[in-house]
Amino acid sequence: MTPPVALTIAGSDSSGGAGIQADLKTFAALGVYGTSAITALTAQNTRGVRGIHPVPAEFVLAQVDAVLDDLPVAAVKTGMLATAENVQSVADLAAAGRLPRLVVDPVMVASSGDRLLEPQAEQLYRTALFPHAAVVTPNLREAEVLLDVPIRTLAEQQEAARALGALGPSAVVVKGGHPVTDEAEEAVDVVWDGEAVYELRGARIDTPNNHGTGCTFASATAAALATGTTVRDALTTAKDFVTRAIVGGAAWRLGHGHGPLDHFMSTSRRSR
Repeated sequence: MTPPVALTIAGSDSSGGAGIQADLKTFAALGVYGTSAITALTAQNTRGVRGIHPVPAEFVLAQVDAVLDDLPVAAVKTGMLATAENVQSVADLAAAGRLPRLVVDPVMVASSGDRLLEPQAEQLYRTALFPHAAVVTPNLREAEVLLDVPIRTLAEQQEAARALGALGPSAVVVKGGHPVTDEAEEAVDVVWDGEAVYELRGARIDTPNNHGTGCTFASATAAALATGTTVRDALTTAKDFVTRAIVGGAAWRLGHGHGPLDHFMSTSRRSR
């Protein structure tokens, strides 16, 4: 059987734990054929990012065009877009209807809390890209940047999901990898689905190996959407996949910082 096709538009992670590498592993683990357009090269490892080399917007578009002109892409995921020009170029493609079932992971804040994008690019996410997204998946720090408000409690996380929904996407997930003060024991993702707010809950796993969780969640959502499932079911699939991938790699000792996930945990279980 021919697999469904998904496209990731994101940066490359030289350590293999996040970015394009995590996206393609996630697509493969979920039975989806992965294609890619690279927006930036990074020099990084489990301890942090040492350098970023953005890809010019015209060549990002050339990569996307090459894929879309030949392969039946059923869902698209964006990760690190790196520059305002890349954000605008991807938004133009989305506005033209060329990026089906678009999942936007607004990568704009490093795990250290450092901002990764200039204010113009952040604004373009809000005004140009989000209105064309099926799902937007910021973490708590990214939601704080997008809304310019602190998010410290579950109630504030819920309000942030509603506020981001007002920017135009069909659905929003404010991820709870960074715990709010009143939900320290569980990883609580808050979803706004266009009508109501609900929660995706999972156990908080005690491990330093969480590099690439945001990329993996967004790409798992896109993979599920590529199979034709609903947004709600896709988000449930993504939450379950990320939880099992963290559990699978929890005891790994790869690198000296935040290690990667075991993206093929679900595949190995099915094969037993």
